[in-house]
Amino acid sequence: MSDDLFAAAAAERLAKTAPLADRLRPRTLDELVGQEHLLGPGKPLRSLIESDRLSSAILWGPPGTGKTTIARLVANTTARAYIQLSAVTATVKDVREVIAQARDRLGQRDQGTILFLDEVHRFNRAQQDALLPAVESGLITLIGATTENPYFEVNPPLRSRSTLFRLEPLDADALHELLARGLRAEDAVADADALAHLATQAAGDGRQALTSLEVAVALATARPDTPPHLTLADAESALGASAVRYGRDEHYDVISAFIKSLRGSDPDAGLYWLSRMLEAGEDPRFIARRMVILASEDIGMADSQALVVADAAARAVEYVGLPEAQLNLAHAVVYLATAPKSNTVTTALGRARADAGEGSGEVPAHLRDAHYSGAAGLGHGAGYVYPHDDPQGWVSQQYRPDHFEDRRYYHPSEHGAEKEIRQQMMGRRDDETESETG
Repeated sequence: MSDDLFAAAAAERLAKTAPLADRLRPRTLDELVGQEHLLGPGKPLRSLIESDRLSSAILWGPPGTGKTTIARLVANTTARAYIQLSAVTATVKDVREVIAQARDRLGQRDQGTILFLDEVHRFNRAQQDALLPAVESGLITLIGATTENPYFEVNPPLRSRSTLFRLEPLDADALHELLARGLRAEDAVADADALAHLATQAAGDGRQALTSLEVAVALATARPDTPPHLTLADAESALGASAVRYGRDEHYDVISAFIKSLRGSDPDAGLYWLSRMLEAGEDPRFIARRMVILASEDIGMADSQALVVADAAARAVEYVGLPEAQLNLAHAVVYLATAPKSNTVTTALGRARADAGEGSGEVPAHLRDAHYSGAAGLGHGAGYVYPHDDPQGWVSQQYRPDHFEDRRYYHPSEHGAEKEIRQQMMGRRDDETESETG
C-alpha cells in the first residue's frame, strides 16, 4: 500500500512539473484542436477510433500536429492492449517480444494488441520486415507516427497494409485556442500582439507554441504583476526572434517586392528584401515556399536546376534551421535572380487547363490500356508506335483527343536551356509537316 501511495505522489508531482504541452495533452477527441478533416464529427478517423475498429494506420504530418496525442486517445478508448515503442531505441528483439506477447494475449484472453511505433521512419528495412507478418495476419494493429513521407520511408508491403492519415499544420485559430488554454493553465494573461507573435512563429506546431508560451510566462513571472502579464517583449525573448515589424499589408508588400526582384534578375535587391524579412522575424519556411513557386513560375524550363536549388533551400530550412539556414536561402536567392527567366510553363498550363475545362474528350484508341484480357478485342492499343523502336527515339503520332490535337500550349522561349528545346521542337514539327505532305 505504501508503494502505491508513493507512486501516486510521484505521479502527481510529475504532472505538476511536466512541460505545459504535456499537461495540456487532450484526454478526449473533443479536446483536440485542429485536424477537423480527420477528427471532426462523422469524419473517418474519429469514427474508427470511437467504434474501436481502427486497423493498421500511419499518422503522417509535421511536428506538433497531434500524432502522439491521437495515438494516446486510441489507447484510452480501445479494448485492445496498447503497447508503445520508439523506433529510435527499439530493436528487432523488442519487436519480436511484442509479437510473442500479442500472440499469448490473443490465445489466453482473446484480446488484440495495438502497437504504437513513434518515428516509424527510423526503423530500417529489417526492423520493418520483422513487423510485417504480424501486421499482415492482424495479430498486431500498427499505428505508426512519422514526420517523413511514408511513400519514401516506409517499406511498400507495410505501407500497403496501413491506412495513411495526413495531419496538417495547425491553423491560426487552432494555435490561438491552444495558447488560450495555456494561459488559463498558467494563470496568466497576455497582450494580443504577444499571442499573435507566438502563433506566427510556431508555424503550425502546437507543441512549439505551448513551449514558447511557457518560457514567456516564466519571463513575465519575474515581474511583480499579478497575474503574470505577457508582453510582446516576453514573446520575442522566449523565441529569440523579433516580431514582424510591419503590419499585414506591408507583410504582403515586402514579399511581393522580394519576388519581383528575383523575377527582375536583381540579386542585390533580392538579398535586401530577404534580409528585411529575416530581421523582422518572418517565417523562413514561408520565404522558401515562395521561392519554390517562383522557380517554376518565372524560370521554368529556361533553367530547370532552379527548382532543385529552391527545393534544396526549403529542405535546408527544415533540416538546419536558423540562423545557419539564412546562408542556404541567400544561395537560392542569388541563383534564382541570376537564372534565365521564362514563364512558358505557367502560360502553357493555363492554356491546357482552359481546354481541359471544355470537356474531357475520349482517349484515342491507340493510347488506351491494352494490358488486360479482352483489350485487343476492343481495339485498344491498335496502331500505337513505340518511340524507342525508332532510331530517333521519337515518332509523330496523335497523343490527344481529336478536338485538341492541333492546339499548342507550350511555346519555348529563346532564354537559357529553352532555346535548345525550341529548336528541337521546331525540327520535329518540320518533320511532321514533311511526313504529312510527302
